[in-house]
Amino acid sequence: PEPFWKLKVTHEVDGCKVDFTWKRVRLFHQMAVEVYKDICMENTMARVEECKSKPKNKWRPLPLDTVELEKLASRKLRLSAKTTMTIAEKLYTQGLISYPRTETNIFPKEMNLTSLVEAQTGDNQWGAFAGRILGEWNGPHPRAGKKSDQAHPPIHPIKHTSGLQGDEAKVYEFIVRHFLACVSQDAVGKETTVNIDIAGEKFVGHGLTVLQRNYLEVYVYDRWSDKEIIDYEQIREFEPTSIDIVDGSTEAPKLLTEADLIALMDKHGIGTDATHAEHIETVKSREYVFIEDRDK
Repeated sequence: PEPFWKLKVTHEVDGCKVDFTWKRVRLFHQMAVEVYKDICMENTMARVEECKSKPKNKWRPLPLDTVELEKLASRKLRLSAKTTMTIAEKLYTQGLISYPRTETNIFPKEMNLTSLVEAQTGDNQWGAFAGRILGEWNGPHPRAGKKSDQAHPPIHPIKHTSGLQGDEAKVYEFIVRHFLACVSQDAVGKETTVNIDIAGEKFVGHGLTVLQRNYLEVYVYDRWSDKEIIDYEQIREFEPTSIDIVDGSTEAPKLLTEADLIALMDKHGIGTDATHAEHIETVKSREYVFIEDRDK
């Protein structure tokens, strides 16, 4: 490993903190970086040279099939697939949700989704959102997947209840919120890149401004993880919150997994789908490469 140093500029307004990275990236001489910092500190005013924004949407979830229910309940609710399906089948026998074993993630066009949304308007947690679907957004508009088993529709709530407890309440709430999210609207934002100049040194910042949360208002399990950014379109100059030297050291790249290697072979046109595995076995048998972890 070789030590390096770099400059980092931060700008914080009303709790929104933006990090700007140095266009020189990093230098391997600490003294040189300290000189550049001193130059910046003599005239700290940052001048906005360019602010570019482009629209960006975060898609609402697809209608819920069994595999997605199991995966999402494991990730978001910390419930095992077995527990989730036991609860889902109980909710089904109580007439609260549709049949929970389905491979379908497309709602049939003839299905009356409006009545299903209407059934949830009285809830004190998500009722107002259901009302927005029916009013502001002119009814439910489900996002369509590509799978259908031609037997059962995606998993959805059939009637409203507020009398459940524990994990049963969590699974029912998840199914309702997922359904309302998938028939609502995508979240809307804009991705922004800002180039600034401080005493001749160039820095760049990136981030996201969320304009309309839409489905995220009801789907509390999702976050738009991109870093939020201040609106620099109306700012010509600003005083940075801090200008710091950050140290680090070079690291060797991580070893490739077999999946990584196949993706790279496909990207660079090495072999075909039918021969990728054969090529990998050949270079392994000739000991051009070695496997460090048998699981990978």
